[in-house]
Amino acid sequence: MRMCEALDVSTSGYYDWRGRGPSDREKKDAELLEVIEDIWEESRQTYGSPRIHREMKDRGITVGRNRVARLMRDNGIEARQAQATTKTPTYSAHDKPTADNLLEREFEGHRPDEVWLTDITYIDTREDWLYLAGVLDCATREIVGWSMDTTKTEQLICDALQMAVNRREPQAEAMHHSDRGSQYAGQRYQQRLADLGMQCSMSRKGDCWDNAPKESFFGTLKNELTAHYTFQTTEAAKDAIFDFIEIFYNRQRSHSALGYQSPIEYRKAYSA
Repeated sequence: MRMCEALDVSTSGYYDWRGRGPSDREKKDAELLEVIEDIWEESRQTYGSPRIHREMKDRGITVGRNRVARLMRDNGIEARQAQATTKTPTYSAHDKPTADNLLEREFEGHRPDEVWLTDITYIDTREDWLYLAGVLDCATREIVGWSMDTTKTEQLICDALQMAVNRREPQAEAMHHSDRGSQYAGQRYQQRLADLGMQCSMSRKGDCWDNAPKESFFGTLKNELTAHYTFQTTEAAKDAIFDFIEIFYNRQRSHSALGYQSPIEYRKAYSA
């Protein structure tokens, strides 16, 4: 054969090579790739190699992280890329009383239901804006309360807080941290916090890092869900966000800050 002559390879060697089946390593790669693809799909195509490697380890599969990364790279498997996110503008130019920043970015070392972080964001739909208020447990990163509506009112955040109280019981003198928005500074909301015996803490003006874990959740929501869909109606967006929070994020999505456990897994392990 001309190609064999050009490459100085014997014809018999060429046919011997063609007759050989996949190597043991190639067979193992194929097995691993199948598991990787399953985990990636289960994660709604949101996991990169670190989370997939950890999930494989939890399933008892011994494999190097670099090998997982190589198989993903060679087969075009990658986590959904980060999208630019937009924070809901906060109206802090009001004359309502505000609180000091008691939390001071101390996000670690808390017990469940000892510190709750709150904020509001919005999702664009073809029908209208949809506002989402959420209450996040600082220790478990679980969304313990949430509420959605087409208007950003004090009722929106009251409903989110009430859901959190119905599900979880804040510890004595637990801390409630928010921005300085007029909704959170409202008399009705502040009275509810006082009735619950919660300490009120507020971020410094215009400083999103003072509420970083909550901002991180909104970034995850937009990166892994809302940035990839065009919602025709607010009801369609509500259904998708409910599914993301209650089915995926709280119960399934591994969190690097929690040792690659889901928020609910972490809370149950902590309680045990």
